[in-house]
Amino acid sequence: MSRQSSHIPDSPISKGSIKLMQHDKRLVQPSAQGKRDVVKVAVEVRGIRQLYEMDQTKRLQDIIKDLCKGDANWQDYSLQVIDEHEQYITEANQHEVKDGTMLRLVASPNKTVVDLMQCLRQNTTPLEDKVNAYKRLSKISADPTFADIFIQKKGLHFILESIEKGTCQGDSLAHGLGAVIELLDHGTVMYDNVLSHGFIRKVSSFVKDSSENDATILQRSLAILEAGVINSQRLYNEISQEITAINLTTHVQRSNPEIQHNTIALINALLLRDPNEGTRITGRKKISNPMTQKQFRTVILNHIIRTSKSISSEMAHQLYVLQVLTFNLLEERMNTKLNPHDSEQRSHLFELRNIAFDSTSEIAPSPTSKRPQNISQFNPVDFKKLGFENFNNPVLEFEVLPPGIFALDCMRYFARNQQDNYVRLVLENSARGDKHECPFAKSSVRLVKMICEILNIGEQPTETGEDYYAMFFTHDHAIEEFYCICTQLLNKTWKEMSAIKEDFDKVMSVVHDQILIGLTAQPQPSSLDIFKSKLYNYSEILKIRRREMLEKEEFDSQAKPVLELQKELKPEILDLVKEQRLNVLKAGTVFHKISSKKFREKSHWCCRLSHNHKYLHYCDVDSNKDKPSIEEMTGKLEIADCKDVIFGKSCPHMRNQKVHKATADLAFSISYDPDEFLNFVAPDKETWMHWADGMNALLGKPMSSDKAKLDMDMLLAMEMKLRLLELENIHIPDHPPPIPPPPDNFNFAYNY
Repeated sequence: MSRQSSHIPDSPISKGSIKLMQHDKRLVQPSAQGKRDVVKVAVEVRGIRQLYEMDQTKRLQDIIKDLCKGDANWQDYSLQVIDEHEQYITEANQHEVKDGTMLRLVASPNKTVVDLMQCLRQNTTPLEDKVNAYKRLSKISADPTFADIFIQKKGLHFILESIEKGTCQGDSLAHGLGAVIELLDHGTVMYDNVLSHGFIRKVSSFVKDSSENDATILQRSLAILEAGVINSQRLYNEISQEITAINLTTHVQRSNPEIQHNTIALINALLLRDPNEGTRITGRKKISNPMTQKQFRTVILNHIIRTSKSISSEMAHQLYVLQVLTFNLLEERMNTKLNPHDSEQRSHLFELRNIAFDSTSEIAPSPTSKRPQNISQFNPVDFKKLGFENFNNPVLEFEVLPPGIFALDCMRYFARNQQDNYVRLVLENSARGDKHECPFAKSSVRLVKMICEILNIGEQPTETGEDYYAMFFTHDHAIEEFYCICTQLLNKTWKEMSAIKEDFDKVMSVVHDQILIGLTAQPQPSSLDIFKSKLYNYSEILKIRRREMLEKEEFDSQAKPVLELQKELKPEILDLVKEQRLNVLKAGTVFHKISSKKFREKSHWCCRLSHNHKYLHYCDVDSNKDKPSIEEMTGKLEIADCKDVIFGKSCPHMRNQKVHKATADLAFSISYDPDEFLNFVAPDKETWMHWADGMNALLGKPMSSDKAKLDMDMLLAMEMKLRLLELENIHIPDHPPPIPPPPDNFNFAYNY
């Protein structure tokens, strides 16, 4: 072969005329049974695709040698998958090749590394060829085989040195940074071992440059810094000292979504990384500074959340991580008890009392006021009115972890920033009496703990989470404001439920549901005011709970074990309904007498079933008298003689429809031998259904009335609820657990 030029060709194999064959449909067909070691693939050689049967039992070098058709330099070639990843085929992954795979014969990874390094090292290489080489390097570095060889031949060291010294610029720099990201991502080298302080300073300078430079360079520089923070304590310390909050807020304001994403990812990395105790200045301290937090919140809200552009899933994940880490800044307060010997903390506690009951005391007019508080003489009565369970020693209220002293922080924020609402809430509850008051302090401690659990404060972000709440980006003290809304909601729900002290847990359960429903409302509330407006009242929560209970019962009723239980219970329920119908017949009913022309309203007759269910007894009665006993009835019809029960217009006494149209639906007749009828018109629909079901049951026919079905369903549902009462909130499996096999022997049995 002729000597390669200084630039890098697409393939070291000289190309002939390019004649691409149409993809053969046979490529997707599986190999014949019995030839599982042979796969049919398409291999592109010198621009021409050909069908090739690849024997997986052969060594890969023998396959390549066969494809090279006697080329003496076959060692310089390798097979590569034709797709977006362009992965090299090696001995390790050779057996992953399937039927229909598209392959290409290309320069081997070793040959490609040598050619690329030669192109990049030579000072005489044209600029365009160097840019193409860096571009090729950036793409092919994702392949683990190439990356291992490139790193072994000091290629990564050369790229890092070129970037650090500034000899790699423009498009070459952008592609060079991309190659560094891909090479480090394989995890074959330690970040500490390859990334020098000079390189970090150089890359940080690209981030600190606020000018509108190459977006690709900035994006990849941010990605390298993020990886450095995550993977190395030393790099974390160096990067956190190089990068300032102003640098990062500037990049969040850019219109490029990828730069915004990488900037938020770097912020998250600085917050997530735990610094050593001896670190002088840390990224966490810089990022968690209140002023810095306000800058980030405002910029993120205005340039990411409240824009017309849709937020990608990657950005949503980064916002979720940022919100979780921001919430976790409260974890220390949440897990700290109130120190009774700390004068400042005790003054905060007394401030609650002063704002509520002492209108003449020196109360700080704003959250930033530095004036000393008027700590009045301790009065247990006042703290009892504030709702403290331990009103003789209110410090004990904040020993529960969580929420610890964070509960006091929220209560004090409410008292100072919404003083009118706070005073009204406390005085309103103290005026209700001990039994009906909603204890403000006790409920606040439970409420803050509930908020911490709902918002997962103190837990690390997951790798796939994307659920963030935009409304918490709208306020500098979002959690405290959220508490203020929720504590007023709790007081409102307490009044709606007419609750007493014994109902405390029930009220908290309802408030929990109200908060969750408000947070998950769609569309998601974009501000705290909108969240407040979407909160459900107690009656709406009851409706939701009833609906969920019915849905659960309906779902559980379709489980196979439940259906089998229903099948077993139905005969028992059917006998119960049948017994009730026969009892109605035995009690007897007074019917109107009818003639061929009209109702005889003043004439009645009574019919009842005998206790042994063998006879129907009947006789004429006076409507003003009680139903006669069986012994007083003169008429008798044996059930064994009854043939059928006829209903409605088919009855013989309903043939004159014009006269008896209003009573046709209440009519029924019992036919008996020889072709005689005992005719009835029930006084109402319910009585008609009882007698229809009872006579059908006596004749061995199914009870088909609507009331029979309704009673069956009602009794079956009640019985199922009683049977499944102990399985509430327990998932019912579709199939019973398997029965274990019997033991090999029964020698463990006790011998008497």
